[in-house]
Amino acid sequence: MNPVQIVEGDSPVILAAPHAGTWLPDAIAARLNANGQTLADTDWHVDRLYRGLLPQATTVTATFHRYVIDANRDPDGRSLYPGQNTTGLVPRVDFANQPIWRAGQAPDADEIAERRDRFHQPYHAALAAQIERARARHGIALLYDCHSIRSYVPFLFDGELPVFNIGTDHGRTCAPIFEQIAANTCRAARDYDTVVNGRFRGGWTTRHYGRPAAGVHAIQMELAQRAYVATEAQPFAYAHTQATRLRAVLSELLHALASAAEDLKR
Repeated sequence: MNPVQIVEGDSPVILAAPHAGTWLPDAIAARLNANGQTLADTDWHVDRLYRGLLPQATTVTATFHRYVIDANRDPDGRSLYPGQNTTGLVPRVDFANQPIWRAGQAPDADEIAERRDRFHQPYHAALAAQIERARARHGIALLYDCHSIRSYVPFLFDGELPVFNIGTDHGRTCAPIFEQIAANTCRAARDYDTVVNGRFRGGWTTRHYGRPAAGVHAIQMELAQRAYVATEAQPFAYAHTQATRLRAVLSELLHALASAAEDLKR
């Protein structure tokens, strides 16, 4: 299977989904323990949630699961959040700090390097090419990194996560207007809570590509799954009614961001 799926659009906006994939090569899947095989840390249904909301946007979606290798981690293995709990380039534990590999089956450094070349690098080569295509066409590119996570993960954060978690690395990865639009749109939405640059201030993708001075802006949206998933445990079913409400807010947000990007390129 191709490690990345690309749909090219005419907008300056690129929607990236590094954690929506559930594919694992058979040889890797067989080495996961029963806990790992639940794939609980998937960004469940994120590609479906955003599908069609901004039809002219480019989409770049990883097909492989993050247990193969995490496409939103530094390829050199450096922590996103030094001093805080997190998971690595190839996770050894899940977000509940429970092992995901059978005894003695976790990959070694050589295998991690091989997975980086086979999966991580092609995904980011494709994403970088689409960012550059948008910037060459429009003079500006806006990368919107699509994520979701269970609402309550004590290993990573205290308490219940807000529904909308906007990350711009404290304003370093995009022009202020994009952060303002995201914050204002989400805060205006009824029955949802919002935080900007809280526990999730933007992963490696956002921080790596976000270079406002060079015309590339990046923003991460981490959604709490209670807003669109029926139960935050197996089978992680898509909740149509809840998702429809959330999609309306996300559609408004994406169109506002796209409009601002068009204004900035003029």
